[in-house]
Amino acid sequence: MPAPDTNQKSAAAASPSLQRGIALLEYLAKHSHGCTLSELSEELSVPQASLLRIGKALEEMGYLSRDVASKKYYLTNRFLQLIPPSVQDRPLSECAIGPMRELRDLTGETTQLCCLIDTEIVILEQLLARHPFKYSAEIGARAPCYSCAPGKAIAAFLPENEREDLVNRIRFKRFTPHTITSKRAFLNELDLIRKRGYALDHEEGLSGIRCVAAPILDRNGIAIAAFTITGPAERIPQDEYESLGDIVQSRATQVTLTFNT
Repeated sequence: MPAPDTNQKSAAAASPSLQRGIALLEYLAKHSHGCTLSELSEELSVPQASLLRIGKALEEMGYLSRDVASKKYYLTNRFLQLIPPSVQDRPLSECAIGPMRELRDLTGETTQLCCLIDTEIVILEQLLARHPFKYSAEIGARAPCYSCAPGKAIAAFLPENEREDLVNRIRFKRFTPHTITSKRAFLNELDLIRKRGYALDHEEGLSGIRCVAAPILDRNGIAIAAFTITGPAERIPQDEYESLGDIVQSRATQVTLTFNT
């Protein structure tokens, strides 16, 4: 009979917090509606104090979010940055960089690849405009999904239950006179985006800055990221929204095809 692997047992015994953290993530992955601390404690048979400590650490790292009102924990989309879901094991950024360059060169504006984490958009990649005056943001910068084009583009192409859950967790705040500030108005906007295939930010997050975005989809038609171009209002006029939307959408579709092939 082979001797027991005492080193393996010791390693497992020495990392109860890791085991509990993984159990917490796996449970929340199956419950997109979110769970309170007491619910998690009961289901996982882990003391609330331990879960609170683990949950706080995962929240600070961006893997969990906690609703202020309901006190429920939710799994975020941060894992999209860790796991390249492609049959060829190609990261999304690798599939996107070529079309991003084309999009930047065709429009002349700053081009970004963004994903959704909780209720915010996070910038994953960025190519700056060639103009002397250009919009720029830090990689990893966040913005509320309801006040920017990439956030709206992704939200519009989520499954209906996830879309409803997302909208219910948003705390709407006005940033400019054009900001969407109600659930109903946001849902109506998402319906429109699904029909035309691209989203607009008509100076909703920052006065004088406009964006046009389109979703990058998985093989089930669910948004996993978005392309967006961003620039000053005078260089993205309203009468060019449709033509720019078509250009952004075509490059996002190109990434979708490459990513899922």
